[in-house]
Amino acid sequence: MSKLLLVEDDVNLVTMVAEFLRSEHHVVEVVHDGEMARDLLKTYVYELVILDLGLPDISGLTVLKDYRSRGGSAKILILTGKDKIEEKEEGLDAGADDYLTKPFHVRELLARVRALLRRPEQTFNDELKAASLILYPRDHKVEKNGKPLNLSPREFALLEFFMRHPNQLFNADALLDRVWQSDSEASADTIKVTINRLRSKIGTDSHSPVITTVFGHGYKLDLPTEN
Repeated sequence: MSKLLLVEDDVNLVTMVAEFLRSEHHVVEVVHDGEMARDLLKTYVYELVILDLGLPDISGLTVLKDYRSRGGSAKILILTGKDKIEEKEEGLDAGADDYLTKPFHVRELLARVRALLRRPEQTFNDELKAASLILYPRDHKVEKNGKPLNLSPREFALLEFFMRHPNQLFNADALLDRVWQSDSEASADTIKVTINRLRSKIGTDSHSPVITTVFGHGYKLDLPTEN
């Protein structure tokens, strides 16, 4: 699971692409113009941005340059309807990680997305392990001691995030930014309820990872120490 921003003014293309990305269990947010994209990129954290260069207000290139100038580190896949090497070079020189020329097959876009997400953190490892838990991102399954756990999509997304960042502390706002939709009505109480449900399903035996509450600061996934 990764949080993605899709910036594209073609409504039909957006609908199709977003549907396929969500089918791979990503959190996908959609905007249709450059100013809204800039606002979201200033406020929220994304793992990858799919950015059309031909936006109706400001250019995607302007959005890209502004984002990189502020230290934005998400992977950027630019979309362009022009088959011009100069435009592609300009986008790559401005900080894009890859490009795709329209028209394209959605399966090629998904392959590019997977490749980009693999680069920094091995986002699509075949499996993630934390003590007695094994999580399979592609199959959307979790096992404990070889037995499947029945998790809701949000519980799965939260557990996957914690397993990718073990022993790291995250406050409620950080978890909302990284795991929930930015326009979601979820709150700190939502985080608390979801974590409590997840804890009950993970279990509390000595071989299980524990989601610890650090009061006043947030939550982290603690792994059991080996004797």
